[in-house]
This record gives sequence, C-alpha cells and structure tokens, in this order.
Amino acid sequence: MLHWKIGAFTTHSTVTTQTPIDPKATQSHQKGPHVEVYWRAVTYKTVIGYALLAVAIISGGLYLAKPDLYKVVLQKISDKVSDPEVEPLSADQKHAKFVNLDGKVEVKKVNSVQWVVADFRTTLDKGDQIKTGSDGDARITFGDGTTYTMKPDSLVVVEENSSENNKPSSSGIGITTGTVDWAVPTFTLAESRAQVRVEDTKAQLGSNSRGKVKADPENKSSEIVVSSGSAQVQRGQEKIDLAPFEKVTIPNNGTFQKSNVLAPPELVAPLNLSPIIAENPKISPVRFEWKPVQDAVSYSLRVSTTSMFTKTVKEAKVSSTAVEITGLDPGDYFWNVTATDGKKQTSEVGETFKFTLVAQGKSQSMLLEIDGTQLHGRVAEVVGRTEPGAALIVNGQSVPNVSPDGSFRHFTEPLDPGQHTISIIGSNRRGGTAMKQVSIVVPK
Repeated sequence: MLHWKIGAFTTHSTVTTQTPIDPKATQSHQKGPHVEVYWRAVTYKTVIGYALLAVAIISGGLYLAKPDLYKVVLQKISDKVSDPEVEPLSADQKHAKFVNLDGKVEVKKVNSVQWVVADFRTTLDKGDQIKTGSDGDARITFGDGTTYTMKPDSLVVVEENSSENNKPSSSGIGITTGTVDWAVPTFTLAESRAQVRVEDTKAQLGSNSRGKVKADPENKSSEIVVSSGSAQVQRGQEKIDLAPFEKVTIPNNGTFQKSNVLAPPELVAPLNLSPIIAENPKISPVRFEWKPVQDAVSYSLRVSTTSMFTKTVKEAKVSSTAVEITGLDPGDYFWNVTATDGKKQTSEVGETFKFTLVAQGKSQSMLLEIDGTQLHGRVAEVVGRTEPGAALIVNGQSVPNVSPDGSFRHFTEPLDPGQHTISIIGSNRRGGTAMKQVSIVVPK
C-alpha cells in the first residue's frame, strides 16, 4: 500500500490536529492507493520567532566570518535610526517649481516644441524654457531654496538643477531677455552654488544674497546689481566681485563697468507680519515709516495685495520718511519703498513687508489664550485656545485647523536667527476681535 504524507501550514490563532481518515471506513481500501493529508496550524508569534532566530544566526555568522563588515553594517543602521532628518529627497523636492504665478506665463519643456500655460503643478528640469507676457510674473524655487523671480516680458532657460542629500546643490538659469530678481538662501555646504548667465557672462551668486539681473538685447548690454550678500561676475578672463549696492554693466563689446547704486530704504513700520486693528479700516490712516537714505531726495511707496506687486492699490511719492495712507479695506497687504537721488537715480527695491488690516468688532469680548510656544529648529509652534468657530491669523497666516473645542496648534514659516514677535489675531462670529503677541528667540 502506498502512503503520501503532505504537511501544510496555516496562520490560524488556534492549534488543531486532523486525524488521518481510517481506510477501513471507506470502500476505497479495496483498490488503488489513497492520500493521507496532515496539517498543523501555527501562530504568528511562532513565525516571527523563527524569523528572528534566523536573523540572529545570520548576524552571528557574519560577525564571526567578517567582523569588520559587521561593524560597518551595524553603524549604517545605527546612523539611519539616530538621524531621522536624513531622508531621501522626494522627486518633487528635486524639481524646480513655480511658487507664484500671475498673468501670462508659459513653459516649453526641453523635449517639446510647444509652449504650454504654466501652473503650480508644472515641474521644471534642466533645459526647460519659461517666458512671461507683458502682464506676467513668475517666481521659481529650486530644491536648495534659491528663488528666481521673472518680471514681465522675460525669457529664461533652466541650466542647473541639482539637489541631493549631503551633496552640494546647484541651481542656475540663463536669461535671454528681461529682468530677473534672485534670492539665495544660506547654503549648508560651502561647495553649493547658484548662478545666472547673460550671453557669455556668468555670475556666481554668494550664499545668503539678493540682487537683480537685466538682459537688454536691443541696447546690446546687460547689468547685474547686488542688493545684499555678494556675487562674482566673469566673462572669459575678465572677472569682477560685487558687494552690496554695487552694479556691473556688461556691454556686448567692451569691458565691465562697475559702479555704486543708491541703497534702498530700511523699513520701520508697519512691522513685517504685524496686525493692525482699526474700528473702521476704510477711513483709518495707516502710517508707513522708513529710515532715511544718504543722498536721497524723494521716496516712492507702493502698497499691493500681492507679494509680487501685480495689483498695486496705493502709491505715494514723498520727500519725507513717513506717510499716512487711507482707503484700505480689511485684508493682507505688502509694501516697499524705493529712494531717488538728485541725479534721478532710483534705488533697487529693498525688503518687502506684509501686514494684515483687521476690522475691530463692536464687541471686543473674545476668548484667545496662548498656552505656550516651542521651537523646532527654526520653526515656532504656537499652542492655544479660542472660541469654537473663530478665525485665527498667526504672523499673517490663517490657522486652518482650529478644533471644535477651540484648541489650536500652529507651526510658523522658518524664522531667521534672532528675536521675533509672533502676533496672533482672531475674530469670532459675534464680530469680536482679540490679539495676543508672544516673543521667541531663534538661536544662531
């Protein structure tokens, strides 16, 4: 008689044993072979135990055979676990992308012959071209945090785009025509670089720098201005270094021409990201103030509802360093000031500040308590309580996650090293308003 014994595993949580079928109880014993089936159930713990035992045996064998290799592998695992910040960059972080778009902005991918309308889902790679119309503005950010802001009637191409963990980053664009502002963050690795190119001239932009590049093919010249930080401009063997408020003019035929430019005013009030509460914002004056600039004879103030000043709502030209503006509706506003000297030379735009104008309700009674703040690197966490259904703004940003019981937790944008005053303003359904301010210091 031929017997087959087949063993099988299942993962039921109980243990059962099936008794073989008695061949005498059937008629099949008279002719031919039959099959006896056995199985035994085991628990998840048993499977995991065997797996851990196998890992332990393999690790022990590796240690005995290759102790040096064992130490290297163990160290890599330890480093990965102890440093959660070292994570691979996502594909989205490695691409350049648009963070601001206004008016007509188009993109032509490197492997395409067709221009398409740009949107915030558009990713930019090396070789892609971007152009803005007469009413278009676009701000592009790279994986390393460098931003390039294209003004109207500009055409640029992405020439450098590399951002990898623990490796020097690089970003760069070539400007065919138009004007582009740049802003470079503080690089964590000294070998990182950002650059702009006009014709056959390249400018290496310093860490933590800002400035402007203008390409004018009609006049056959270009210019580069540094507002803060530094830049090094080179064409062939010709090289020049630029410091803050210095400009280099680059003729197509001829040598570099370096000159000084008028410094922009330093803004004083309203402070950046500060709230202004007024009983009637439309008729209440808002006072703008800035520090004087040497050799300046007049100043031009601009107030806009957009960060790129595509919608200017108020303008004023004054000879003093302060002016009051009325007629603003409640909402978020951006403002900056330029200076003009006796030779009609105008400074570059300096910093842009943002403020929020809030209408004060008839009843100021509103619950708003700040329970505490905590720093996470350069990001501040604000925890507090307010009324259910209330609207909150922290440093000019809306708080989207107020809980049904009124508790909230908000994380600010990264803050520069130094002391900061965080403003929290709220409004309830009864028309009441409240404001709290907390101070926090971001270490260097």
